[in-house]
Amino acid sequence: MYIVVNRFQVALGHEADFETLWSNGEIYLDSVPGFLQFHFLKGSVTDTHTLYAAHTIWENRQFFEDWLGSEAFKKTHARANVPKGTYINPPALESFDVILSEPSAG
Repeated sequence: MYIVVNRFQVALGHEADFETLWSNGEIYLDSVPGFLQFHFLKGSVTDTHTLYAAHTIWENRQFFEDWLGSEAFKKTHARANVPKGTYINPPALESFDVILSEPSAG
C-alpha cells in the first residue's frame, strides 16, 4: 500500500469556508484504479492556524502517480479556488510506502 497525506495550515477564521470547499466538491476518486480510501481530517489548533489533512490510501505508488496525470485529478483540482489568506503556509505533501500493516481483529 501507499499512503499520501496533504497537510494544510488553515488560518484561524477560515476553517468553515475551507471545510465547505472540501465538503461541496467532488473528488472523483471512486472510479480511479488502485484507489482504496480517502479521509479529510481536522487536527490541532494553534495560535495561528488549524491543521487539516487530506489522506488517501492506494494499492501502490504507481496507481497514485497514474492518478496525478489523470482527468480525475484535473477535474478535482480545477475547483480548488482557495481564497487568499486561507493558508498560513503552502500545502505540504507527504507520501509513504506501507512497511507494516495490521488489520482490525473485529
